[in-house]
Amino acid sequence: MQTSPGPAVRVFDAVKALAFIGDLSMGQPTDHSLRTAWLAVRLARAAELDDAAVVAVCEASLLRWSGCTANASGFAEALGDDVASREAMLALKPDWAGPLEMHGDIGATLTPLARIHCEVSSEAARMLGLGRDTEATLRHVFESWDGSGTPDHLAGSEVPTTVFIVALAGELEIFSRTYGIERTSALIGQRADSRYPATLARLAVRLAPEWLDALEQADAASIDAALLTPHMNDVTPVELVADIIDLKLPWMTGYSRSVAATAAACAARFSLDANAQNRLYCAGLIHGMGRAAVPNPIWNTPSRLSQAAWEKVRLVPYWTSRAGRQTGTLAEAAELGSYAYERLDGSGYFRGASGAALSIEARILAASAAWVALRAARPWRAALADRDAAKLLQEEAAQGRYDADVVSALIDAGSSQRRVVNPRAQTARLSTREIDVLRGISRGASNKEVARDLSLSPSTVRTHVESVFRKLDCSTRAAATLKALALGLL
Repeated sequence: MQTSPGPAVRVFDAVKALAFIGDLSMGQPTDHSLRTAWLAVRLARAAELDDAAVVAVCEASLLRWSGCTANASGFAEALGDDVASREAMLALKPDWAGPLEMHGDIGATLTPLARIHCEVSSEAARMLGLGRDTEATLRHVFESWDGSGTPDHLAGSEVPTTVFIVALAGELEIFSRTYGIERTSALIGQRADSRYPATLARLAVRLAPEWLDALEQADAASIDAALLTPHMNDVTPVELVADIIDLKLPWMTGYSRSVAATAAACAARFSLDANAQNRLYCAGLIHGMGRAAVPNPIWNTPSRLSQAAWEKVRLVPYWTSRAGRQTGTLAEAAELGSYAYERLDGSGYFRGASGAALSIEARILAASAAWVALRAARPWRAALADRDAAKLLQEEAAQGRYDADVVSALIDAGSSQRRVVNPRAQTARLSTREIDVLRGISRGASNKEVARDLSLSPSTVRTHVESVFRKLDCSTRAAATLKALALGLL
């Protein structure tokens, strides 16, 4: 396995990429988090919070939904459509909690999902090098003024004020867009002294019309300028974005990293220059950004997809292309990444591009994504052996769907991996057996399934899981997976 520091991008651009993914996950417009952060900064200043708190509300607003991929499986299990259900929940639509009520205690269902979300989003902030106040805000982002929030049911001064600012700004953005300013004022008033303090609610309602008018007049450049905190001028590895993308579906753990390493290695075999190799590597990491827009039940379908479901899947690269428009230095990689499902004969999506319209980089990325995917298990099929995957890919190339030279290079090269460690990841020493167990649970296996696969007792697996959580300082499988990926353990 090759060890490499990997390409780095501005933290601000990685944050915007995560904001984009989070907005898709929550069924929101792709500028929702940017607009929320802009409003949160205004509210924090109006509330006379200090500069550190203003920075925290800005950064936390942008990353508020960065844990949404991590608990998508849980939401899908509880509510069916993880994207539409969360959109309904945020907008307080009637009966959004109906499916949850069938499970009994709504709080009992939501609390573990909130804990997953908070652990992942706060860890993302830490790996990005953002401030401790930002981490604390994200760790408690679902707590409420009256103690009815989750996951720890904190109340009043136990909750950072920044949490209430972020909550208010988010609801102001969603309610005003969905219902108009008059009903927004009423809804916020109803939640005063429960979700957030009444004093902050009154301040937000009084100034909302002025802020919303100013926000509508603001262009993308001025919004970016208002949101760029000092922390976000630093650089960060791109792998964090890939890891959060893949958390949406446990069976895709590490997939984007593998595609990236495979595509970059193939580019080297074609003697493409270092810039092209880096571009392909980054494109491989983020080519699945648009996957967040598709509900988990579609991805987990064990049989042929309906036409309606396929239409949603076909939009995945479209959303990745859209992401390029608001991710700064990641824009070029996102655009290239959106070609991952195009095919030489024009049968791919979303553009249906063909022949000369597909660059050598696009051809390498498309074949690399397929080569990695074929050799991994999916809900609708078992993993293919290398020989079977190679035969299938060669047949597809013979039919004109892939570049035959690229396919030959991939098959000759075999597997390609890079061990990229996030320099801000907390160090932890896990035993070989603990890593084996973590690898199993990171891909969605239960303790019993891991025990069977490793010929261990369930109680031994449970002991290993508890040890892994203790060493990685977390309490959820998603957070353990994210941390282990950042350490190069998976």
